[in-house]
Amino acid sequence: MPRKVTTRTPKEHELSFEDVGALIKQGSAKNIIICAGAGISTSAGIPDFRSPKTGLYHNLKKLNLDYPEQVFDIDFFRRRPEPFYQLAHELYPGNFDPTVTHSFIRLLHNKGLLLRCFTQNIDTLERRAGIPEERLVEAHGSFAGNHCISPKCGTVADADSTEEVIKKQGIPRCKVCKALVKPDIVFFGEGLPEVFFQRMNDFRHADLLIVMGTSLQVQPFASLPDRVKLDCPRLLINLEEVGDFSRTMDVVKLGSCDDTVKELADICGWSEELIELHRKTQSRNKSKQSFDTDSENVGAEGDNKVDASEVVTELVDKLKGTNL
Repeated sequence: MPRKVTTRTPKEHELSFEDVGALIKQGSAKNIIICAGAGISTSAGIPDFRSPKTGLYHNLKKLNLDYPEQVFDIDFFRRRPEPFYQLAHELYPGNFDPTVTHSFIRLLHNKGLLLRCFTQNIDTLERRAGIPEERLVEAHGSFAGNHCISPKCGTVADADSTEEVIKKQGIPRCKVCKALVKPDIVFFGEGLPEVFFQRMNDFRHADLLIVMGTSLQVQPFASLPDRVKLDCPRLLINLEEVGDFSRTMDVVKLGSCDDTVKELADICGWSEELIELHRKTQSRNKSKQSFDTDSENVGAEGDNKVDASEVVTELVDKLKGTNL
């Protein structure tokens, strides 16, 4: 059942959700920045990190870790890479398809309206939706690349061979120095990608900011919405209110990302385009899936969708009995 979508009632002189749609439809918003979090991927079956009972951190609490985030701690990874790679095996790109929200962001790009998409997600679903790399800022890195973690080496690892090792539940090693190979996702204790800071100037040029599916708890990403000009409209799409969206030009729309972008597309007159684009995206990814996997693992629409929340729970239960 779709989640109920509600909108905070605007005060006098404030924008409404419909006003934001009108800005896009009328061409007043030509440089749109997206700030996206895990909430745009949950309908693909990927759990977010902090949701009670279903988030990754909730399930990882069951492991013998000092704290659940430790699985993404670089020092812990150097000592015990096994928990991370067990998790990576289940969450590796290719197991999930882009959501309607990803397709909406792609549609903004197709129409020449997307200035940049800043994402906290490491799942590469923005890429799989067809959003060009030059329009993306993967603030916390992604599974798209891999490298040797030895400071003396740092060799870029071959993506295909690394993926093959991970999918066989192995631990990839550098072919040059035999040190650990790690996907290019940002662990605690590591710096953010340079491109994150190089693109900060984008916010000065934004004429609409859309923040969706994020708890805005992790800095410095959490401070990004404050970088746009005071007269720049800001739309928050989320299941609950987060951050400080109290400016006159702010709109808060509470509900699922997918349902809300469908509503926004309808206001813009793009409903059919969004449906068709998403259909093509799903078809393209399923075609690639059928090429990469045995035919018996790929069935009708929805048959091969993975619920990673259940997968992670099963994985954690399995790991509890090991000496990792």
